[in-house]
Amino acid sequence: MSVVQSVDSVALLPAYLAAGTAVLVLITDLLLARPRVTVVVAGLGALGTAVGAALVGAAGERRTFCAGADCSWVFGGRAALVGAVVALLTLGVLGLSAPALRAGRSPVGEYCFLLACSMTGGVVLGAAGDLITLIVALETLTLPLYVLVGLRRGSLASAEAAVTFFVVSVVATSVTLLGAALLYAVTGGLHLDRLGALLAERPELRDLPLTTAAVALLLVGLAFKVAAVPFHAWAPATYDGAPLPVAAYLSTASKLGGLVALLAVVQRALPADQTGPVLAVLAVLTMTVGNLVALRQRRTVRLLAWSSVAQAGYILAPLGALALAAGRTGEARSAAYAAAVAYAVFFVLLELAAFAGVTALRPVGADGGTLDDLRGAARQHPWRGVALGLALVGLAGLPPGLAGLFAKVTVVRALLDGGAGWLALVVALNAVIGLAYYLRVTAALWAPSTPPTAAGGAVAIPLVGVVAVVLAVATVAAVVVGVAPQLVLDLAGR
Repeated sequence: MSVVQSVDSVALLPAYLAAGTAVLVLITDLLLARPRVTVVVAGLGALGTAVGAALVGAAGERRTFCAGADCSWVFGGRAALVGAVVALLTLGVLGLSAPALRAGRSPVGEYCFLLACSMTGGVVLGAAGDLITLIVALETLTLPLYVLVGLRRGSLASAEAAVTFFVVSVVATSVTLLGAALLYAVTGGLHLDRLGALLAERPELRDLPLTTAAVALLLVGLAFKVAAVPFHAWAPATYDGAPLPVAAYLSTASKLGGLVALLAVVQRALPADQTGPVLAVLAVLTMTVGNLVALRQRRTVRLLAWSSVAQAGYILAPLGALALAAGRTGEARSAAYAAAVAYAVFFVLLELAAFAGVTALRPVGADGGTLDDLRGAARQHPWRGVALGLALVGLAGLPPGLAGLFAKVTVVRALLDGGAGWLALVVALNAVIGLAYYLRVTAALWAPSTPPTAAGGAVAIPLVGVVAVVLAVATVAAVVVGVAPQLVLDLAGR
């Protein structure tokens, strides 16, 4: 057999565009040293990457870097959806960052370069066909964020958050790599589809203690990345210490990347009878702990962080149906995987809109502040308050936030189809708990305002044009997706 592989450059186009954006940003900053031009180049590159991913995905599935039937790069509808969403989230976060960059809070060239590098990892992650590509892509997505979290000049909280994030991520990566190495030792394969086929064809492999250890380590390592309980402790402190736009990226693109990686190994490589019970327990713990702790939060970003932990539980819930025989039929599994991806897409759109609303209501360069700082803000800035309120109501799963409503309905339907009615009941109960803090924040926006404070409070805050555009686009996108959710479900099911 020839060892020379043909390379499909069309399939690789989204990765070329993302990596090219990072290189072009670096060259532009080096040669021109004009911050505005650097930001524009990064923004156009992210937009081009999103368009490229959509166009390549629309042409059907393409594979490259193949050895026989095993391919390291598989770019289909789901990979296109993930790549386009990550690129658009990067564009949105870049827009939210514009005021702080203009004020000199962070070095523009380094900021845009790191963000583009992280985007490259997210684009590659959706198409990864083997464990090596998957882990390298996940780390390419994560590594630049260590620096971005601590890039705010003169902020001790930002530096502490960066160190916390770095230490936890290094441990998580080590555990994931150990799990992958043990799995290779058992099977002799690294391609996801081949691993799944080997473990299905040879039941004796699944009974080996080494296989059990490998599966457990892989799940634990990836659970750190999505901040699933009990591997979640790093998330609130990291989000709160990071600049607001970086916290938005961590809560959206980074979390989406971790979920895509987890879904890839669960769907294609690992035995469902072993992963199902673990994922069911993780889902219940994650959504319950996240919601209960969020009830006690007084800082805005910490509340959103704990809310993000709870939302990760909802995303993992459909995969918990794999614990039952009824959830392991072909149709039930397809519905569970599609529900998890679709919920993740709905969530990141609403989460970006929520962070954009908080950014629009806070002074340039400020942190998220406390809930008291947002009290009465919608009275002075009505449409900003409406946009933030719509995002929060959507995250709660109430109309008119139809994206959040359809997301939860999709998860519950997938669980019922998989015979996991008890888990659907847990999701419903947690959704009720979540209403308490989402509606509390929404009500505070229209409550009588407190006296202005030095931290910002309910004072007049000029709205920077770029932030206004991001807030408007994110809100409109969440509304459109909520009106036509089947588009996302169809792409997620491919």
